[in-house]
Amino acid sequence: MSGHSKWSTIKRKKAAQDAKRGKIFTKLIKEITIATRQGGADPAANPRLRLAIDNAKSANMPMDNIKRAIKKASGESGGDNYMEITYEGYGPGGIAILIESVTDNKNRTVAEVRHLLNKHGGSLGESGSVAWMFDRKGIITISKQDKTEDEVLEVVLDAGAEDLQTEEDFFEVTTAVEDFENVRRAVQDANLEIENASLQWIAKNSVSVSGETAEKAMKLIDALEDNDDVQNVYTNADFVDEE
Repeated sequence: MSGHSKWSTIKRKKAAQDAKRGKIFTKLIKEITIATRQGGADPAANPRLRLAIDNAKSANMPMDNIKRAIKKASGESGGDNYMEITYEGYGPGGIAILIESVTDNKNRTVAEVRHLLNKHGGSLGESGSVAWMFDRKGIITISKQDKTEDEVLEVVLDAGAEDLQTEEDFFEVTTAVEDFENVRRAVQDANLEIENASLQWIAKNSVSVSGETAEKAMKLIDALEDNDDVQNVYTNADFVDEE
């Protein structure tokens, strides 16, 4: 179906770097905490928590850590008062940026996000300034291993997937939000290895950036993702290699 996406590859590499730095565990624990507080501590009755646990397992988080986070979030041993806040802004070259955060201090987080945007040639926008440029979609990354595109395609399309991108060593499946859980379960039932599954903001239209602008944009995204309160960063930038 769809062809190569340089941004998909970049995101995957950045996730691997986060895992090496241990930052991914902090983000996953926050997601487990939020999910538990919103839908309860039983994964069978809480799809968001079930997804968070699966992603934590995929990142090799010890089960003891997962159980401890759920217990803490369910009020058995206290816990942090986290809030989910999405910021909207612009980066170098006018690219749109959506920043999802989980924080226990919104004043600190907005100040840090604004500082990073300004420092790297961007600016913080008003609510609604760039969100309209994105659609909410389910994204499932599947390890390629020895599977063919046709084998994966048959599984995901039957379950209701919208699209499949084939990369060098992974497949990326796109779904509507309402079909996400069905497709994820179908992939699991087919014994395909899921690297990550999540709801993400996907740009409706991409803006090509290259050269110095692309370098500045990537430095900004790296700086934002390095912030402890930032969970995810999305952009409509399409990073193009210059010939």
